[in-house]
Amino acid sequence: MLGKLPAMKIQADQELDASGLMCPLPLLKAKLALNALQPQQILKVIATDPGSERDFHVFVQQSRHTILDFSKDDIAYYYWIRKG
Repeated sequence: MLGKLPAMKIQADQELDASGLMCPLPLLKAKLALNALQPQQILKVIATDPGSERDFHVFVQQSRHTILDFSKDDIAYYYWIRKG
């Protein structure tokens, strides 16, 4: 089913694989990675923790960052976050 693939083909400036890490580590590692990027650059995050879905969406609401795309499948959650 095509719905499992990201809706947009987004070129990430950096990719963070947080697979196997549990809350709060995926979000903490993503924050560190975003701090190292320049504004408007894109971070792709791969996480396996189901709690990351809530954590990342709340995080961007409270920051200048934007989730450009989000998808999930049976294995992981995928986020494309633009640094604000």
